[in-house]
Amino acid sequence: MELSTRPMVRAFYHEDTSTLTYLVWDPESRDALIIDPVLDYDVFASQTRATSADEVLSALEQEQVNLRVIVETHAHADHLSSAQYLKEKTGAPIGIGQDITKVQSIFRSIFNFPETTPTDGSQFDLLLRPGEVQHFGTLAVLPLPTPGHTPACLSYLIGDAVFTGDALFMEDYGTGRADFPGGSAEALYHSVHEVLYSLPEATRVFVGHDYRPGDRALRFESTIGREKASNVQLSQATTEAEYISLRQRRDRTLKAPRLIYQSVQTNVYGGLLPEEEPNGGRFFKIPLNRSAPTNRAGAPLASSKEPNNS
Repeated sequence: MELSTRPMVRAFYHEDTSTLTYLVWDPESRDALIIDPVLDYDVFASQTRATSADEVLSALEQEQVNLRVIVETHAHADHLSSAQYLKEKTGAPIGIGQDITKVQSIFRSIFNFPETTPTDGSQFDLLLRPGEVQHFGTLAVLPLPTPGHTPACLSYLIGDAVFTGDALFMEDYGTGRADFPGGSAEALYHSVHEVLYSLPEATRVFVGHDYRPGDRALRFESTIGREKASNVQLSQATTEAEYISLRQRRDRTLKAPRLIYQSVQTNVYGGLLPEEEPNGGRFFKIPLNRSAPTNRAGAPLASSKEPNNS
């Protein structure tokens, strides 16, 4: 694939969730997009703040760019999206992969939302088709299908840079987990091997998180060549069976993300917070004892089985 442009990239690191947000722009036209913005959330106070989003808004002015679109690589399970806040401030539309509808259907069931709750992706302005180039001003963006972490994950190829979300991390950390509802280690293997590793080795890789193994300094940029040669979980030489075994073994040791229910409940609906209720408040709905059901007294139900949502 011909890589004809080199976009400018500015990264914003959200310490609380180890998330990277990116501001990407054409250095000539100054047309820009934002990838994976964060809305701050204090879980103990159950209070949102827009500090991180305001930092990105300030950068728009500092860099003197024209924001054309806000895109999500997937519906995140570890932080709330500030896409709606940024849209309200700038008027830019919000885009995500068209298979978000699958994720919406899964979580409508998990949260027991009414059947009337839309699962057609209508909460987003743009449903992006994998493999179909999108033009936002002078920016040409190619959404690449990289499911596995979720069934709706996209990576975005913009000139010589690819933004991989939770599909591929820094080479010393590996890949995203694949044990969320609808996730698949097999699918993630093929997403990385057949889609991302087919890109030119000089392609710059910008990851969605950096968990800083060994407490090293922050890193968020690699290359396809470096990932193929030395990714600790999934290099070019890793077989499908090896990766699936490693990924599933690793996932069994991981706890659920701290903000999974608050995040998913917001992010599958484009970053919209819950609707206001008659008393003027907004409330998250948190499933209780989902993986090990109990009776109302908290006693385990002997006949219960862990639900299978994949």
